[in-house]
Amino acid sequence: MSVTTARRGLTADVLRSPALADLALRTVAGETGFGRVISWGRIQRPGLALAGYEAFIKPGRIQILGESELNYLDTMAAGVRSERIAAICALPVAAFVVTKGQRVPEDLIRECRVRDVPLLVSDQTTSVVIQSITRILEDELAPSTTVHGVLVDVYGMGVLLLGDSGIGKSECALDLIQRGHRLVADDVVEIRKYPNGSIVGRAAEMIRYHMELRGIGIINIKHLFGVSAVRASKSIELVIELQRWDPAKRYDRLGLDGEMYTILDRPRPLLRLPVASGRNIALLIEIAARNELLKTQGYDAAKEFALKVDEQIAKNMQALRETE
Repeated sequence: MSVTTARRGLTADVLRSPALADLALRTVAGETGFGRVISWGRIQRPGLALAGYEAFIKPGRIQILGESELNYLDTMAAGVRSERIAAICALPVAAFVVTKGQRVPEDLIRECRVRDVPLLVSDQTTSVVIQSITRILEDELAPSTTVHGVLVDVYGMGVLLLGDSGIGKSECALDLIQRGHRLVADDVVEIRKYPNGSIVGRAAEMIRYHMELRGIGIINIKHLFGVSAVRASKSIELVIELQRWDPAKRYDRLGLDGEMYTILDRPRPLLRLPVASGRNIALLIEIAARNELLKTQGYDAAKEFALKVDEQIAKNMQALRETE
């Protein structure tokens, strides 16, 4: 696995990303300041700083000015307001975003121009602006890794298929697609860890919805099977490693080993599935996904079976002692 940490070099230019087109952000001042670094995945509302507590401003954060902040500025004497705005703009903030299409104070525009701080306005409500920008920042700043494998959505469960090159991961995924499941990524899976702990995989933009089949070449799953056969991303709940069948190797026959596979410091259940002629791997993956879904709901067939075996052994031992 190739692992990278949170991406460096994220700047205020992310506010001009096509992903935020719905906000219709308009630049009012600081056009040359979009190189300012963003180091936090959360935005900030500078209410306390406007009240004089500038120490609460976190460096590298985007500052959101909603209706309450601007109304509060209107209650201040002109000299005090200009002084507070100048003090905040002098700090290493990433940018200011004014919501609800409100009129921007002239002293804020002036300070942002002088200090090259991007100042933008959106007609959207404060909550919508915060949610949209936060989602983009979390995505851009999330720790990430790249895995050589295939990610499929099986019964709503993200299943990451691993294994040696040529073992049949793509062919297995194709079989699953024909059974009604969905492809997320083939060959290269980009994985990110989000603040809520979820591990989400997706395909690289260049190869999204494409699959390589030896002897056939590159195919487009979305065009061949329709939009219902693909999805852009999926959280990973189960990892299955396809292995070439080795008669001399011991394989788990009860399902009690409980191995885990760590992705970005987050463990996920791991199954090692031997591949041999005559084995329907796609069917076995479906069963594995169903079984894992049952485990998430509190039912573990292997543990139940082991418990029954232990109870039967205990009964047999008790009966043996009673006959002695």
